[in-house]
Amino acid sequence: MQTDPTVTPEEDRAIEAAFRDVLNGYLASNHRKKVEIIERAYKFAQEAHAGVRRRSGEPYILHPIAVAKIAQQEIGLGSTSICAALLHDVVEDTDYTVEDIERNFGPKIAQLVEGLTKISGGIFGDKASAQAENFRKLLLTMSEDIRVVLIKMADRLHNMRTLGSMAPNKQYKIAGETLYIYAPLAHRLGLFAIKTELEDLSFKYEHPRAWADIKEKIKETEAKRQAVYTDFSAPIRAKLDTMGLHYESKARLKSCYSIWRKMEAKHIPFEEVYDLYAVRIVFDCDDPAREKQICWNIYAAITDLYRLHPERTRDWISVPKANGYQALHLTVMGPDGNWIEVQIRSRRMDEIAEKGFAAHWKYKIGEGEEESELNVWLRTIKDILENPEPSAIDFLDTLKLNLFASEIVVFTPRGELITLPAESTVLDMAFTLHTELGLHCIAGKVNHKLVPLNQQLRSGDQVEVLTSNTQKPQAEWMDFLKTAKAKSRLRAALRRERQPVIARGQELIAQYLKKNRLPASSTTNQRLLERTGMGSYEDLRYAVGAGTVTLDDDWAETIRMGVIPGEKSILRSILRNTIKVATLGMAGKNTENEASAEKKAEDADGDEASRERPKVNTKEVYTLKYEDGHPNFKIADCCCPIPGDEVLGFVDDNNEVVVHAMACPRALVLKAGYGPRIVQTRWAVSAGKFLAHVRVEGLDRHGILQEIIAVVSTQMDIDLRRLDIEATGEVFHSDMWVRVEDVAIVNDLCSKLLTVDGVERAARIQ
Repeated sequence: MQTDPTVTPEEDRAIEAAFRDVLNGYLASNHRKKVEIIERAYKFAQEAHAGVRRRSGEPYILHPIAVAKIAQQEIGLGSTSICAALLHDVVEDTDYTVEDIERNFGPKIAQLVEGLTKISGGIFGDKASAQAENFRKLLLTMSEDIRVVLIKMADRLHNMRTLGSMAPNKQYKIAGETLYIYAPLAHRLGLFAIKTELEDLSFKYEHPRAWADIKEKIKETEAKRQAVYTDFSAPIRAKLDTMGLHYESKARLKSCYSIWRKMEAKHIPFEEVYDLYAVRIVFDCDDPAREKQICWNIYAAITDLYRLHPERTRDWISVPKANGYQALHLTVMGPDGNWIEVQIRSRRMDEIAEKGFAAHWKYKIGEGEEESELNVWLRTIKDILENPEPSAIDFLDTLKLNLFASEIVVFTPRGELITLPAESTVLDMAFTLHTELGLHCIAGKVNHKLVPLNQQLRSGDQVEVLTSNTQKPQAEWMDFLKTAKAKSRLRAALRRERQPVIARGQELIAQYLKKNRLPASSTTNQRLLERTGMGSYEDLRYAVGAGTVTLDDDWAETIRMGVIPGEKSILRSILRNTIKVATLGMAGKNTENEASAEKKAEDADGDEASRERPKVNTKEVYTLKYEDGHPNFKIADCCCPIPGDEVLGFVDDNNEVVVHAMACPRALVLKAGYGPRIVQTRWAVSAGKFLAHVRVEGLDRHGILQEIIAVVSTQMDIDLRRLDIEATGEVFHSDMWVRVEDVAIVNDLCSKLLTVDGVERAARIQ
């Protein structure tokens, strides 16, 4: 093979050392030693990528080598997967074809490389239809050979580890996509170490300040934490030593992302996150039949020493999670008075927990072994793919219901075990058993007691589904279904039910247009929607077909002409007055100098305004500011960010920048699905005033409300726009909406409110 002339001698040595690291890890594993084919794949990839460099400047070949190392050493895959990882970008990025791979390395490696090529460039494209299609490809390929998605996971992990060299808007897109799909997928596959690292890396790029702050606080509290762990574990170690066990005990720290999630969810500072770590005990056992008994023996030893929390014991040994996870969890009171979780598992369970289903292969008992839960899940995925959603984002959200759900285990009347997401209902159970059972379900019997079909199930329930031939699927069922299959099947059935009515509505609309000599165009359709107040054209067709909406001939002239010029100023005036009157009661709606109210009024000019607006360059940082008295942005009312929050911009169809908080769930979807429209933003020094929601809680007493209002209005000179307060017994809860310029003022307000006698908590709510 010819040497790449663009690679320096130092880089050449680094490349060779990286490959030797992969090879040495493979030779130290239990896999059959097929070194020759791995070396050939390496040389083939090195030649194919010769002269190409990554955005960071390093030779491209280092990327496939790194992916191969992750696949082998962190997931536990063998020679076939190592070769596929080394070759995974060859077909996409070079002139070589899948046929070339098959001719040189055989059909199995070629099949894996082809699967990886199909889903290259991430699972999303620029268009919604492409997103759904690429995700289906990923999942269909999974159901053929799970190694494809495991290698893809290794590829994504290395891309995240080297994300620093990308532009900020690319970082947002890739981090959002990772958090939205890849981390939940890693969780479902049992790749817990990878799932945790993907979450932390996404968090690092989406919230760099919060990430750095938590890292620093973890470092500051390390000595104290270690002392508590030593005091806690010493008596346990002494007991386990007397039992003659070979074991390892260690404190596993919560990830930065998990700590931040808890702080956000409970509105608490870092100092109040008490379960920063869990103690993990991993014991050696050559006989799998003895593992369960040893786990319970350790459990008994610990509960002899410490007080047990009765409601926080989790037995995932008897009934493993659907991703194969097995362990015994208990929570006991530590010496510092805080609850500490202890996880007990064997070395085999630990490997499966860290490396997922790949580790199952190492412990295969034989061909007669029962089918794994993973294959059951993959069949479910394939089942959903046969009835794809019309909207890509709906499709992905539906899949996420099953990807990242906590689980319960219920039984059929015959004793068959069924795993379902937490909060699943009788109707979910019916659809899980068979689509027809779901569509005709009228009720259920849970533990022999008659219950409605929206009854939520709990682990251990025995569930019997009751049906009737006269029952028809109802749209309101969607409100309480939890499983992806049930939602997918119900949507399909409702579409079938609606189709004749929609077709009838289409006929009536066509007759109306013909009778009134109106053009059949998207503009006409939009004006019909505005006239009828319907949300979509399909809803309009259904309403017309069902007779709930009648098309009036008197509308024809205004539909033909649109809004006549003289009406625009009247409409703007009405909207402004209506919105200003309603502003005081807009709970959680963010307005800066009534900017959003003004914006709604200006929407009467819609198309004209968007034509005048300059195109937003998503590759540059966009400054959020006022221009000619108007903001050059819109605040998303799903999260209501204010200056000082970490935010990003989304360029909508009107070329306007909509500002979302970085942590907003909707922003997560936008980053994952519409990466090219994401723009990095920064606040101007003064960007106006915004509504912020502050929650105050404490012990009720006479006069406390006046003191709270005095802090807001007199001490802080802040406009109070709305106040809700309720006292129950001796405790009060208050929600207030105030107009402020930035986060610093809100933080200052919360600090001052905490000085009021009786106030226990004051925090901003997003």
